[in-house]
Amino acid sequence: MLKEILSISGKPGLYKLVSQGKNMLVVESLIDGKRVPAYSRDKVVSLSDIAMFTETEEVPLRQVLKNIHTKENGKQCGVDSKADNAVLRNYMSEVLPNYDRDRVYPSDMRKLFSWYNILVNCGLTDFEVSVAEETQTAE
Repeated sequence: MLKEILSISGKPGLYKLVSQGKNMLVVESLIDGKRVPAYSRDKVVSLSDIAMFTETEEVPLRQVLKNIHTKENGKQCGVDSKADNAVLRNYMSEVLPNYDRDRVYPSDMRKLFSWYNILVNCGLTDFEVSVAEETQTAE
């Protein structure tokens, strides 16, 4: 599921991949449903390709989102993305206790919590790896 959800640098929110053209992707905003092109010059990243730094390894974003989902019982994140840095760090340590405090910035946490809320609002809460995605990753 996260493979089709994209973050586009310079554009707020998350986008779902709708179609591919020759030099662009057609994406749909998860916030307002508008379709827009994402060109090859735009930095487009799939959420399945993102990981969070911990003190020992990198944890896939999928696992971090799953931890938040479990903590919040499927509801929206209890921390406002505009909260104080200390509040963000405290919540992050509850969700991912061994996150790397030197490399995970408050801005990253704000983006993570914002993305989680967008996904919950859209009903996209299946953060498990499907068998098809697992096979593609292995290849």
